[in-house]
Amino acid sequence: MGKMTWDERYLNTWEGEVREPAQFLKDNLARLPGGKALDLAMGVGQNAIYLAGNGYEVKGIDSSQVAVEKTLKFAREKGVTIQVEKADLSNYTIPTEVYDVILNFYFLERNLIPQIKKALKTGGMVIFETYTMEHQKYDNPFNPNYLLQENELLHSFLDFKILFYQEGVVEKDGIKKAIASLIAQKIR
Repeated sequence: MGKMTWDERYLNTWEGEVREPAQFLKDNLARLPGGKALDLAMGVGQNAIYLAGNGYEVKGIDSSQVAVEKTLKFAREKGVTIQVEKADLSNYTIPTEVYDVILNFYFLERNLIPQIKKALKTGGMVIFETYTMEHQKYDNPFNPNYLLQENELLHSFLDFKILFYQEGVVEKDGIKKAIASLIAQKIR
């Protein structure tokens, strides 16, 4: 069987399984500045909807039309408004100095990192969590182009104030994931 497209994956996803926002986001919400937020590769919008429910003006972007439609449906169910856009993030341009918070969860497009930095206002924060190379031990096959090298995420934001960084293996419900997690603030 060939690889599933993102549209197929989201069509085949049981709607309850992806509705909870990322634990890392929930645990760190109080550290983030309020204002305008951008959720890159938002999937079905659980993180974007969570931020909107906490007073943020949120825009979410995903390449899947199914994800965009499900996000809008879930946002309506939660009684929040978010702006969504279907776009290919491999050739997307994020506007400069617009956002107070940028989310990047379980998605790696290295070309976006310089744009993320420019898109944040001074004092703005990025909250970023995704898989590292070590994740291949727990989930195969995985394209190594979409996995972080050791300390790569940390080094990518050394020109920011690093508020939190952690890299390693986490286990939840018997499932292991090798991830890197970062919160960094634009200081100039």
